[in-house]
Amino acid sequence: MRGGLTEAGPTPARSTIQAAITAMSVLAALALCVSACATGGTGARDEGPAHSDAVVGATTVPSSASTGPPDRTEAVRLIQDDPQVSAEVKRELKPCVGDEYPVDVSYGELTGGSGDDIIVNVLTCGDIVGVGSYVYRKDAAGGSYRNVFRAEEPPVYAEMDRGDLVVTEQVYEKGDPVSDPSGENVITYRWTSGRFVKEYSWHNDYSSVVGDEPTMPPETG
Repeated sequence: MRGGLTEAGPTPARSTIQAAITAMSVLAALALCVSACATGGTGARDEGPAHSDAVVGATTVPSSASTGPPDRTEAVRLIQDDPQVSAEVKRELKPCVGDEYPVDVSYGELTGGSGDDIIVNVLTCGDIVGVGSYVYRKDAAGGSYRNVFRAEEPPVYAEMDRGDLVVTEQVYEKGDPVSDPSGENVITYRWTSGRFVKEYSWHNDYSSVVGDEPTMPPETG
């Protein structure tokens, strides 16, 4: 499932700051108000598939590195500082051993931005189950990063395949152990008109016989 990923290098970090402004005078208050409005904030989200969001206009986070792809430490900080990431996922994002965090990081061209896009998968320490998958796009101005996709219905894992974003969600029936799901849903997205749009999807039912896992043809839509 991770074969399409490219291992990450040094990365930028993401932080969202909301300043509390106290006006000292009428003119100062007006100037600060105009400045605050110009900076923008969290914009609207386009509706995506169940449990997955194409996030458009999210607050950007300045990069901590001027050049080069992301490293794991900066990817962790990007997730921790992102207001689009749920509190549940942030609780899972803790070191497993020493300072080693359970994240998979890859980068490449998905959105045609000013630099490589970043895919971050947050996993659990014990079972290595994906609890959140995110795509960050580098903006041309200032080298900041913007959350443009998230999927937080575990188990979930995102990867890149020939320029498309592929998200796999494992399916469990009652009584299935974590190591043995009953099947999976696979959804392919393509960056179109400033957002990720579902290109096609399919479902695989795993056989109870080892090594026999039939693959269903994709359904467009």
